[in-house]
Amino acid sequence: MKIGVLSLQGAVAEHIRSVERAGAECIAVKKIEQLNELSGLIIPGGESTTIGKLMRKYDFIEAIRQFSNQGKPVFGTCAGLIVLAKTIQGQEEAHLGLMDITVSRNAFGRQRESFETDLNIKGIEEPVRAVFIRAPLIQSVGTGVDVLSEYNGEIVAARQGHLLASSFHPELTDDYRLHQYFVDMVRE
Repeated sequence: MKIGVLSLQGAVAEHIRSVERAGAECIAVKKIEQLNELSGLIIPGGESTTIGKLMRKYDFIEAIRQFSNQGKPVFGTCAGLIVLAKTIQGQEEAHLGLMDITVSRNAFGRQRESFETDLNIKGIEEPVRAVFIRAPLIQSVGTGVDVLSEYNGEIVAARQGHLLASSFHPELTDDYRLHQYFVDMVRE
């Protein structure tokens, strides 16, 4: 079992460290051919418009859709959540459009409004430390999408079958339990 982190932009090394701490092999993915050797994929944070442009430039859009259509788990964090979403508020076109969620970009404010908090996440025993940096918000979810966590009544983590998404950056803390949750999804 090998998990990849899409390495076009974002906190790649931190995700690799967290996945390895959760007991799985992890690699940086820079070419679509690498998807063939993976059992799961993480789309990290960064800037969703830039990630989307780079995914189009390097032919990752259709390749990741096919990867997902095979039932292989995909986990999007922060900008990665936006990339997974079926609908992006104020934007005509989605990127991958895989997850039946509507998201709002930068819903938690600008860089200076970044914060950390502890969140209860369905399926994880103790609260998880979460870092919010210009974080998006899941405005609504379709049927078949399970809300895993809320912050102040707003959805910040969700799962739809083999797709997992969080508004926050779990890779920026020493708490790797959300990555463990994803590794367990991949093992299933």
